[in-house]
Amino acid sequence: MKDGEFKTVAKYTDPMLAHIDEGMLRENGIPAMVFGETSSYPSIMQVNPVELKVNAEDYDAAMALLQQTGE
Repeated sequence: MKDGEFKTVAKYTDPMLAHIDEGMLRENGIPAMVFGETSSYPSIMQVNPVELKVNAEDYDAAMALLQQTGE
């Protein structure tokens, strides 16, 4: 991902699902990263979900792809 403005496209309580969607976006040419994986305790994710972020200029395309897959 480029240094610059990132936008959150989705929040997850299950980091594995975040990484699945990250991979799907990357496979479709949209650089993406998961932020916020700071705890090994799954219950913490209920309070502080992980976020899937993309470059600001890729936001609309990322949202369209996530909507197509039902996220």
